[in-house]
Amino acid sequence: MSAVKILIIPGSLRTGSHNVRLAAAAAHEFARADIDTTWLSLADYALPIYDADFEAKSGVPKNAVGLKRMIGAHHGALIVSPEYNSAPPPLLKNAIDWVSRVEDPHETQGQVFRDRAFALAAASEGKLGGARCLAALRLILSGCRAPVIPNQLTLSFAHEAYDDNDRLKHPADIAALQAMVRQLIDFAQQMMR
Repeated sequence: MSAVKILIIPGSLRTGSHNVRLAAAAAHEFARADIDTTWLSLADYALPIYDADFEAKSGVPKNAVGLKRMIGAHHGALIVSPEYNSAPPPLLKNAIDWVSRVEDPHETQGQVFRDRAFALAAASEGKLGGARCLAALRLILSGCRAPVIPNQLTLSFAHEAYDDNDRLKHPADIAALQAMVRQLIDFAQQMMR
């Protein structure tokens, strides 16, 4: 069996983002588990707002195809999303919408979501830690029929959650991150069989 490969997708491009910092903390945990990870920036896959008329006229943009293939090259993906008005940011939702439209030869539309494990995490300065966003994101991914692991991480009071090395400092947060990472690895391995 080949080694598990995990893709990490921060849903934020903002400098100093709590969610980018959480994605980095997760990358560190995957590295400690000796898991091959790839860090993806949605800035490298700029996409127009999804529009069915645009798709009918111009087809699926090359960046959507590239993003779909990047997801497809991994056995699992961790999406770390900020919360905007109780929902995922438009950047992330739009990327999911476009990727769901890609149909490579010998695949059906959206197969890339069905064939790998997904994990969700969010960080916010509030006490809910992005929980409403993750509920919405879980619903969006269920519409793509993506298997999303039960464990998720909601990091509350994120502005106080990191040490000077950008690692989580509270034992409960560390344990939650480790549990999510372990479960994603386990689910990805099961899906490889």
